Amino acid sequence: MGETEPPPPVQAPPAAPPPPNLALSRGPTWTPAEQLLQLHYCIHSNPSWPEALLLAFQHYIVMLGTTVLIAATLVPQMGGGHGDKARVIQSLLFMSGVNTLLQTLIGSRLPTVMSGSLAFTIPVMSIINDYTDRTFESEHERFTYTMRTIQGSLIVSSFINIFLGYSKTWGTLTRYFSPIIIVPVVCVVGLGLFMRGFPMLADCVEIGLPMLILLVITQQYLRRIHVSTHHLLERFALLLCLGVIWAFAAILTVSGAYSTAKERTQQSCRTDRSYLLSSAPWIKIPYPFQWGTPIFRASHVFGMMGAALVTSAESTGTFFAAARISGATPPPAHVLSRSIGLQGIGMLLEGIFGAPVGTTASVENVGLLGLTYIGSRRVVQISCGFMIFFSIFGKFGAFFASIPLPVFAAIYCVLYGIVAAVGISFIQFANNNSMRNLYVLGLTLFLGISIPQYFVTNTSPDGHGPVRTEGGWFNDILNTIFSSPPTVAIIVGTLVDNTLEAKHTANDRGVPWWMPFQNRKGDVRNDEFYSLPLRINEYMPTRFL
Repeated sequence: MGETEPPPPVQAPPAAPPPPNLALSRGPTWTPAEQLLQLHYCIHSNPSWPEALLLAFQHYIVMLGTTVLIAATLVPQMGGGHGDKARVIQSLLFMSGVNTLLQTLIGSRLPTVMSGSLAFTIPVMSIINDYTDRTFESEHERFTYTMRTIQGSLIVSSFINIFLGYSKTWGTLTRYFSPIIIVPVVCVVGLGLFMRGFPMLADCVEIGLPMLILLVITQQYLRRIHVSTHHLLERFALLLCLGVIWAFAAILTVSGAYSTAKERTQQSCRTDRSYLLSSAPWIKIPYPFQWGTPIFRASHVFGMMGAALVTSAESTGTFFAAARISGATPPPAHVLSRSIGLQGIGMLLEGIFGAPVGTTASVENVGLLGLTYIGSRRVVQISCGFMIFFSIFGKFGAFFASIPLPVFAAIYCVLYGIVAAVGISFIQFANNNSMRNLYVLGLTLFLGISIPQYFVTNTSPDGHGPVRTEGGWFNDILNTIFSSPPTVAIIVGTLVDNTLEAKHTANDRGVPWWMPFQNRKGDVRNDEFYSLPLRINEYMPTRFL
């Protein structure tokens, strides 16, 4: 018999493709963007002059709310009358205009408005309480004596910021930052001011809530109806809505809607309860030592130093938000140093010219940059002209200062939210899937809101906070520092982020992306955004830059 061939091997059927991993994202992956590309005008591009003037006036209106709030809160407790309140508002506006111009020219160079800071409330209340039981010939004399003490405290405490800035100490501190720290710091710059949002709006809900709803609908929805109205409503909806609601509030006031209401309701809702229009002078130029010779008391000076430190932290978070919204790169360490140093010089000038508080970078005006898509530096510089003009011609300034505060609160609900959201956007430069990063971020963000809320809640109307030792100045420093969300966030975030596996997680923390922006020559765009005008930096020693 012959040999038979073996049967051919049976080929196995081809393996079926593995089932798709449903856990994998099928959507687009957005790459990190160092600069926002949706802006119509970035930091060094400028709209037409008519548009720039209207936008600058809008910045003036937005910062006016905080100025009026500070004067309305502090001046009556000092013993000042309506005329004194009008002069204080004029002084605050004048110094805000001067300091904003200085910051945009030789300071941060960012489009940030400098306005009065509520961080000074606790040390100022401490000064007011010290003079409550003292006998004066009149309440006006008590007011001027209190203002002279505030002047002396501001003058001395200003050297804290001057030293921190021009010694480069503040810039050295910011080199320890990473995107993981910047996220909660910028977030709480907006979220930490939530009490000036809906809670203040609710003081007169019948005008505050319509303002909020009308602004959102007009600026975000109505602009999409027709192409011709798109840019108009996008940029100037705030002014339009403000005019409508202000007129509505005036009609309610004239018609007697609040004639029988409670005093607090009348203060919040009526357009004639500020008494600024009748008491403000037609022309009044703020001048040095307008309240008299400054009074220097060590206990009050130390308390004011705590507020000076807080304004440095607040301004730093606001500068990072402003840089992001205006299309600039994150401000380098040397820029932050010179801006804080210049802020100290501004505080010195405020003490000389008789402002009741120091200034800080305005969060609401940075939010306005994002609302209008216009981050132009020139627009903010033009707004300085409106601040200085209305500070000199008091009747005109008092007319706009009669806008009820709940209307401003409705605007803040939108603007503070934008700034908080800008802070969240910094997480794209770090590994947001790292549990270590999530721990640091969550702890910093929560404590940055929770700790100040505890201090604010347990602070009595006369300014006495939870820390109550025998040393009043020590109490003022701690109560002021821990009542500030950005300050608490910087303290907690810097400590935890730089001590918890910092070296082994540098890539996850976003440090390789962050470091070039912190060096003077680390990124070629730094000079484009932050170099001084007229090539001043070429004639200045580098230790002052």
